[in-house]
Amino acid sequence: MSTLLYLHGFNSSPKSIKAQQMQEYLQQKRPDIHMICPQLAATPAAAWAQIQAICDDIQGNFGVAGSSLGGFLATLVAEQYGVRAVVINPAVNPHILLQDYLGEQLNPYTDERYSLGEHHMQELSELRLDAPTCMDRIWLLQQQGDEVLDYREALDYYRFARVCIQKGGDHSFVGFDHYCAQIIRFLQL
Repeated sequence: MSTLLYLHGFNSSPKSIKAQQMQEYLQQKRPDIHMICPQLAATPAAAWAQIQAICDDIQGNFGVAGSSLGGFLATLVAEQYGVRAVVINPAVNPHILLQDYLGEQLNPYTDERYSLGEHHMQELSELRLDAPTCMDRIWLLQQQGDEVLDYREALDYYRFARVCIQKGGDHSFVGFDHYCAQIIRFLQL
């Protein structure tokens, strides 16, 4: 059985719309694929350790998809584990982006309260790949109307990957459900 690892974004959860749409698609069209969508730890190093433990335990073929901060982490999975990845409106420089979120946080999906500090930005900076070698295994899905991230950063960073850019949209990636089948095909699951 093949496995899809889906990584949600910052202050999100497996209950996010895209994760639910992918789960529904797999249940209806591809029940042969097992989807793992963990509730990621709120802090970067803990989330990455959690992801590594999951990847180490997966038996057989797997691919990874991630949105926003999950796209950043999916790139790390592709690099370290040699698998294919789909990154959706990914955070390219989360150590800079999340500077605006330092301090007390509340995850609206889980009601978890935690504090985000400068040391977490350092963790993100240390996780960032300056020159990934896995771009031939990555597909970037990007919408120009993303109100959270500058889409041009992703276009530059993932310029050697397969790229799908759309006008309009927003950070949630409007119309994601229309891509589920293509994502599974790209991941070769």
